[in-house]
Amino acid sequence: MKILVTGGAGFIGSHISESLAIKGHEVIIYDNFSTGSEENISKLRSMENVRIINGDVLDYDKLCACMKGVDVVSHQAAQLEIGSAISDSLTDARLNIEGTLNVLEAVKRTRCNKIKVIYASSAGIYGEAIKTPQDEEHPKRPQWPYGVSKYAGELYCQQYSILYGMRACGLRYSIVYGEREWYGRVLTEFIKRVALEGKPPVVFGDGMQRRDYIYVGDLVDFHNLMVEEDWDGFEAFNLGGGGSITIKDLANLVIDAAESGMEPLFEDPPEGGYSKVTGRWRIPRELKVLELDIRKAMSRGWKPMTELKDGIKKEIDWIKSNPKRWSVKRRV
Repeated sequence: MKILVTGGAGFIGSHISESLAIKGHEVIIYDNFSTGSEENISKLRSMENVRIINGDVLDYDKLCACMKGVDVVSHQAAQLEIGSAISDSLTDARLNIEGTLNVLEAVKRTRCNKIKVIYASSAGIYGEAIKTPQDEEHPKRPQWPYGVSKYAGELYCQQYSILYGMRACGLRYSIVYGEREWYGRVLTEFIKRVALEGKPPVVFGDGMQRRDYIYVGDLVDFHNLMVEEDWDGFEAFNLGGGGSITIKDLANLVIDAAESGMEPLFEDPPEGGYSKVTGRWRIPRELKVLELDIRKAMSRGWKPMTELKDGIKKEIDWIKSNPKRWSVKRRV
């Protein structure tokens, strides 16, 4: 099959692109490299079945030009930072809503009933958990503009399915981690301090906030299942690790995986304030619980295979071999 991956040089997109290329598919990586990295796709440049295009999802004409003969569009390109979405909601909306509309319009204009669209949605669409685990029917009450823009993109996928017969699915990612992850989220903060700097991780509050983590390789496995499968209309799937962990326990898990023998530090900056230890910003409207019900995805014959500690160890080994990748300003 011929598959277009927007954001194909990013953290998740590069793993998807690499996996599809290894399987023998013809892969078009479409990325503007604003956050995607050449290093993420360095191994793919020499592959004859991979084409790399420097392009932006806001460039509708360029997107249309890339759609010829495409069987599947994996739309991974997005503005991902919660903090950036809060400080500049207009840019977040342009990239995540207008960018998604451009992708859908390009598909409609080219081969509407022939191309499948796999859309990278987010667990951020749910907001604070009313019940746990959160299934696909859980109320959608996003805490931040990022969740609003991702849900809007999903609703447009559904509308294009209803109006034009487009086949689309939304994959609602929990917190994705693994090799090539960008620096700024809490797990990367813990790993950098413990494994690279030899310092204890800093936990905000009492550390009892619960989070759901999925290893990037497990996510890719379900994504590729949807590449091969067929369906009608629009479908949404939660993709998580099958449980949740407290932030306090996550810090200790990193310590164990790095075999450092230290203890976490606890600090309680106000929401929207900054750590006096690390300078890290604490997100406003912080979720108490994020835990996804993944039974619908599992009904397709998939399940997450990577234990959190094992996945963290893989990420630690990767960043120790590539420390410069996180010698950058944190993205929040």
